[in-house]
Amino acid sequence: MKRVTWPKHSVLVIAIIATWLTTYIGYITSFNMKIDNMMQEFILFMNPLSFLLFIYGLALFMKSTKRRNIYIFSVSLITSIIMFSNAVFYRFFSDFITLPVLFQTSNFGDLSSSIGANIRPWDILFFTDVIIIALAIKFIPAAESSVSQRSIGRKLYFVVAATVLMVNLGLSEAQRPQLLTRSFDRELLVKNIGTYNYHIYDLFIQSKTHAQRALADGSELTEVANYINANYAEPDPKMFGVAEGRNVIFVSLESLQNFVINNEMNGHEITPFLNELTNDPDTFYFDNFYHQTGLGKTSDSEFIMENSLYGRNGGAVFFTNSGNTFNSMSERLGENGYFTSVMHANNKSFWNRDIMYQALGIEKFYDVESYEIGEGQAVNWGMKDIPFFEQSVELMKTMPQPFSTRMITLTNHHPFDLDEEDMIIPPYDSNSKTLNKYFQTVRYMDEAVKIFFEDLKNSGLYDNSIIVMYGDHYGISENHNKAMGMYLDKEITPFDNVELQKVPMFIHIPGYGKGKTIDELSGQLDIRPTVLHLLGISTKEDMQMGADIFSPDHEPFVIFRDGRLVTEDYIYAHEACYDIETGEATDSQACEPYIDRATTELGYSDLIINGDLLRFTDKEEE
Repeated sequence: MKRVTWPKHSVLVIAIIATWLTTYIGYITSFNMKIDNMMQEFILFMNPLSFLLFIYGLALFMKSTKRRNIYIFSVSLITSIIMFSNAVFYRFFSDFITLPVLFQTSNFGDLSSSIGANIRPWDILFFTDVIIIALAIKFIPAAESSVSQRSIGRKLYFVVAATVLMVNLGLSEAQRPQLLTRSFDRELLVKNIGTYNYHIYDLFIQSKTHAQRALADGSELTEVANYINANYAEPDPKMFGVAEGRNVIFVSLESLQNFVINNEMNGHEITPFLNELTNDPDTFYFDNFYHQTGLGKTSDSEFIMENSLYGRNGGAVFFTNSGNTFNSMSERLGENGYFTSVMHANNKSFWNRDIMYQALGIEKFYDVESYEIGEGQAVNWGMKDIPFFEQSVELMKTMPQPFSTRMITLTNHHPFDLDEEDMIIPPYDSNSKTLNKYFQTVRYMDEAVKIFFEDLKNSGLYDNSIIVMYGDHYGISENHNKAMGMYLDKEITPFDNVELQKVPMFIHIPGYGKGKTIDELSGQLDIRPTVLHLLGISTKEDMQMGADIFSPDHEPFVIFRDGRLVTEDYIYAHEACYDIETGEATDSQACEPYIDRATTELGYSDLIINGDLLRFTDKEEE
């Protein structure tokens, strides 16, 4: 039988094609990336190629066939792991992995349940190229060539690779001008330059970020301060100090989105107690309020409400900048005689809280060691909300007054598992197990909040406190749009995805009697100035991006960490400008001024954090 003669470097060619096609198929099957036209589809198809040509091409410099094959196989395995990891991460966060996230290893144990819930049997397909390459190595015989042939071939090969990269970048820039300098949207980057090139770009950005702190000298503060001062909103005299001297109890309502408020699921009221609060004369209910978190999720919401600054693009400030100087709300409250604390029945090192809370000036952290978790009182991430609230009120009785404490709930957390005895309502009946269970855990959390209010009243703390409750971030990601569309009886568009980022916010002031629903467009950055002004504490000199929602000068404008934005008239999302009234796409020029403003504001916030600029304000005060 005649032996088949394979061309030189057949294994290399097979490896490039196999990984290229595996990556592209992974794009279209595991990532919900919006493609608007054929050119974007072509860019998505070609964008893995330049990286694969370069990285696999390094095998051409290896003389030994065995070493070459080991290298090619290793590259295929690493690229498959990268794609698989991003797919699992994307299903939970609707985003792509960044370097700071990879270094959050202390969170991995606690995240295991959420990670496990997002692995699919078909994820094995991400390793199809590894199998193909292994078979090629085994069955294709080696061939040799002369040194001169190798030298000429290598040069030509890398010229082709560079040309592919230039074409890719050129087409991407034509589709999205200033792609690498203006975009905060990682999905947009992956769509245009590919997953692998995106990770290289991320490495460059993170290196640049670390250099910013080393090179900062404080001169940048003047420009940032001028911007903040120009946008300061004077407090409403009627509201300033209405809660002066009272205890402040913040409740972070885990994963609670606003669409469940005053709503039903198959005839079952989802949040009966919170619904009552929306009509309570002592309650201000903000129904047009957005979370503004990024990859830091709950830790981002904590950072935002404490500092009225945006979280970092691509990571959690709690990890990347815990050594910074901050001017937090807790610090301001401490300066005004408040005892400050956080109550969270979870591991103190999760999200690096034990370190970050010290930087934020929080005096006491009541972590899992402060609670007694009895049989049947734990679920998923820690203690169930009802016993958590009950024991927390007992701890509050021991706090010096006035105090400020932030309570972080746990039960309504992905993957939304609940013991049968805690299921007050049945599950939903969509194609999404996540959404089906979500309504049950939300209903449980609502019951827990009701019990919490009763316990506060019985403890004697209620009348001299204000309770500020807010959803920390979304619970149902865009990966469940089909199920959400079934529940809301509509097709979910990028416009709707932004609308679904609304979270409820309640400010309950016992005995006030003038509460109401407030539909002023606002977001989590506004919590800090709003609450401090209610307590009679000025924020005129503070470096904050948000504004007092009660102020007549409050600007109805919300910016998201990924560059999306909401105004009174428009929503900008996925490179499209939508009319807020119709939900339909409109002239993109209408959103341009707001996009420029969002880019500026996010840039200033990043400058403060990455350059640790607030350390220079401390020096000036000294």
